[in-house]
Amino acid sequence: MILPAVTQLLVIQDRDRKLRQLKIELKNAPLERKAFDARLSAASNALDAAKLKAKEIEVKRKELENEVRTRTDRINKYEQQKLETKKNEEYRAYDHAIESLKIEIAGIEDKEMELMEAAELQKPIIAAAEKESAATKSQVQSQSADLDAKVKALEAQLVEIQADRAKLAADVDEDLLDEYQRLFDKKDGHAVVALENEICQGCHVKAQTHVFHAVRTAKVVTACLNCGRILYLES
Repeated sequence: MILPAVTQLLVIQDRDRKLRQLKIELKNAPLERKAFDARLSAASNALDAAKLKAKEIEVKRKELENEVRTRTDRINKYEQQKLETKKNEEYRAYDHAIESLKIEIAGIEDKEMELMEAAELQKPIIAAAEKESAATKSQVQSQSADLDAKVKALEAQLVEIQADRAKLAADVDEDLLDEYQRLFDKKDGHAVVALENEICQGCHVKAQTHVFHAVRTAKVVTACLNCGRILYLES
């Protein structure tokens, strides 16, 4: 047998636990959104980084291309000056300068080839990053929509249970309700607990004989002398 007032408190405790869980889930919703944003940002950053690398490769390649053009122009200039000079010493100097420039151009063109190969290797990396970014965006959009629906449902449940809890609480003695609330807050949601085999299921300490009998007769609200929780004896 359970005292009616204690039965009411058990029902209220059930509602309060549900309310607490709902509030936790609602509190965590912004964190979930933040995690979604982080995933989206990471995928976007990876794509931007891949594209940036490709752009840097292209910029370097164009710089080398300009260097080749500059040296080619100088070669053409020296070739023209060779035709105009009548001194063997100057002629040989132009030949030497031209040969040096051709060697430089060959080295630059080797670097260009390396950059062109790097650019080709970068293409599939960009493609993969684009695919991952698109997939992540789609997933995040879907998960965000699910989260929106979940939050809406949680808020509706919260309002419904709060209203139910208020009706239940209206029928409980004010002082008893205050004591229950104090215990609920202090004892991590376990204000009303069962007494099983004469042991309090809140603190797991054996109840004194007179406490056990008081709980069994269910004439007054009885608390555990060790932890203060309200006790009841399940039939």
